[in-house]
Amino acid sequence: MKIYRLIGIITTLQQQKTVTAPYLAEKFEVSRRTINRDIEDICKAGIPLVTTQGAGGGISIMEGFSLDTTVFTEQELAAVFTGLKSLDSVSRSASGENLARKIGGKQAVSAAGHMTIDLASHYKDDLTSKLEQIKSAIETSRCIAFRYYYEKGEADKLIEPCQIVFKWSDWYVFGFCRQRRDFRLYKLRRLWDLQITRELFSPREIPEEKTRFGSHMTDDYMVSALYDSSLKYRLVEEYGPRCFTPREDGRLYAKWGFTTKERALEWFLGFGDKVKVLEPPEMVERIKAALDAARNLYEK
Repeated sequence: MKIYRLIGIITTLQQQKTVTAPYLAEKFEVSRRTINRDIEDICKAGIPLVTTQGAGGGISIMEGFSLDTTVFTEQELAAVFTGLKSLDSVSRSASGENLARKIGGKQAVSAAGHMTIDLASHYKDDLTSKLEQIKSAIETSRCIAFRYYYEKGEADKLIEPCQIVFKWSDWYVFGFCRQRRDFRLYKLRRLWDLQITRELFSPREIPEEKTRFGSHMTDDYMVSALYDSSLKYRLVEEYGPRCFTPREDGRLYAKWGFTTKERALEWFLGFGDKVKVLEPPEMVERIKAALDAARNLYEK
């Protein structure tokens, strides 16, 4: 959180010109010694600060130094505050909200209130705990162990955590898998019995292609189908209002690609009798087989 405090000190100096060390210490809830170290770090970063003694004295940006204030416009600060506040949705505290109020002006904080971002969805309790554990493991360079559930079964994993990733509307941990000897993404909702081990690791160099998450996924398995008109909202939600062609009988014709045959099968089975797959014949047969298997299950 130190970087937020440094930004907050610079922003405060821009807004108020001159402030005292006790004022900054109280504002950011740290000691005067910490503020003095922060002032030194800001100067090392190339922003000259000066301290004057006596009445009306305090800390200020050196006269004549031009700081590009566009870095700290109200709009951009509001964007930063919105991001900080969104982290509160996956935290046990309201640190993002508190930091936003300490760092910037009332207008920026007010503008940030125009948008709400909930990153936790409906499983905040276990998600928050996992995020805190993984963050701690990354900061201390310790391996994590967990039970992972996936399509092929389940397995115990030991990884060197590198990053926490929010992508495809879900949370993942990205790290080096000791068993696979490669970097992998693991979805947190499939990850249980998480533990921080005593085993330390040295951070590895991550190949650039490994951080292009999902680059190997292509939508090249094409399927055409007729959808009931009641599913129009679902088609629009997934692919936009021009993804289908209305037919005279009211049904909606659409053809687009899926990443895998399994993903396509799950998609169409989820609509029951409100969709009819036309092509390819292979997918038609797979749907028939799945429906027959379900029917046999209930006839036993």
